[in-house]
Amino acid sequence: MYEDNHLVARLRAASVGREDDVFVQGQGGRTFGAFFANAERYAALLVARGVVPGDRVAVQVNKSLAALELYIGTVMAGAVFLPLNPDYTSSEVAYFLQDATPHLFVVDPLREAEMQSAVDAAAVRDVLTLDSAGGGTLNDAAITMPAGFHPVPRDADDLAAILYTSGTTGRSKGAMLTHRALASNAETLVNYWRFTPDDVLIHALPIFHTHGLFVATNVVLMVGAAMVFLSKFDLDAIFAAMPTATTLMGVPTFYTRLLDDPRLTKGSTQNMRLFISGSAPLLAQTHTGWTARTGHEILERYGMTETNMNTSNPYEGARKPGTVGLPLPGVEVKIVDDNGAEVGANQIGSIEVRGDNVFAGYWQMPDKTAEELRENGWFITGDLGVRDEDGYISIVGRSKDLIISGGFNVYPKEVESVIDDLPNVLESAVIGLPHPDFGEAVVVVVVARNPALTIDVINTVTADNLARFKCPKRVLIVESLPRNTMGKVQKKALRTEYANLFA
Repeated sequence: MYEDNHLVARLRAASVGREDDVFVQGQGGRTFGAFFANAERYAALLVARGVVPGDRVAVQVNKSLAALELYIGTVMAGAVFLPLNPDYTSSEVAYFLQDATPHLFVVDPLREAEMQSAVDAAAVRDVLTLDSAGGGTLNDAAITMPAGFHPVPRDADDLAAILYTSGTTGRSKGAMLTHRALASNAETLVNYWRFTPDDVLIHALPIFHTHGLFVATNVVLMVGAAMVFLSKFDLDAIFAAMPTATTLMGVPTFYTRLLDDPRLTKGSTQNMRLFISGSAPLLAQTHTGWTARTGHEILERYGMTETNMNTSNPYEGARKPGTVGLPLPGVEVKIVDDNGAEVGANQIGSIEVRGDNVFAGYWQMPDKTAEELRENGWFITGDLGVRDEDGYISIVGRSKDLIISGGFNVYPKEVESVIDDLPNVLESAVIGLPHPDFGEAVVVVVVARNPALTIDVINTVTADNLARFKCPKRVLIVESLPRNTMGKVQKKALRTEYANLFA
């Protein structure tokens, strides 16, 4: 019924003829019929307001079913969905809007006034609001639209979404994701993780991120399964859902917090068939502890904003703690040395990937695209890895200083820039350190110009200028930073010195 739109056709096919079947439990619930009818109304509204194929629709709202319907409606309209973390400040949003030049910006009504300066700076043509209950000017306008919108034709190579990522040098990059990249990866995961229409996924992830939006949501839609849709991770809600659910996708923080709860037992998880972890490294002790408590082995996988999912531990077969498994079907993964030659087993090298899952390049950044995406399709991930004799891959570090805290990417340079602007700061270095709950924690090591600098001052300026997940969990004021003979700050030495800070 949506056959002319590559991605939406594939996300809808499994539920055609099942209009009255429940797709979403929670937040009022949705049948498949109601979900797609609402998405059609959003698509019709976008077109009526002048959105044309290829236009960007930027969305900074809290998690809701309406936001998920807007994602599908945007793709139906032939536009490009651009989700933004609701924690971003107006100064952060200003950059994204100016870079992506969206036709429409959808924002929570409680933050509309706060974001006005960002909207004005980017000269965004249209602004609508959407709150966490599905209310706002977007919904008010959409309910006047008739159902039955026929999706705008889009081919496999057309853009479906842009998700912003970044390098450690500061400027955020918009990863352009095609219909093919999203559809092919979801199809692969459905088969590899053995999803069926009988599955019920507990969805407690954010939907501005690859994991919650494209992995969780697209997989469930692709196979016509159901999900329990939670506004956020909540222990009580997770335990209430598990007796009738079958799967959970989460970041390591989910599993460490569940392990800390005495309700986690073999009995409480007996209806579940699969627990998946990603977006940050899962400690081997979390993996083994989970198995001891529940009898289930967590399945860890590896993906990126630019590539969707690349590897996964197998559904059937050994799930090795500390590894991210094997390359997914249709995805090539190689580990190479500094000269681009593949290294042997148990040798560390740079990870490169190739496949239909890989992005089309960085928005408006041809030089950066050429630097990281080879003409032959291989993407240089910036991650360092090693492959064992069985082909299982482990991520051992990052060639970039990216920090992944609680599943969210934190780029040290951005945090350092805020801190270094303080008059009493001489210099700073932001590092990620092992943390039992968040996987990695943001830590700031600061050299003061004078004793007037306090930890409270640093915490205040970061809280005022950065999203919460980027703010430091600990601030250390030191006399000097370690340097090499060329004067470069040695962050590796700092990570070694403070490795047990959260132990």
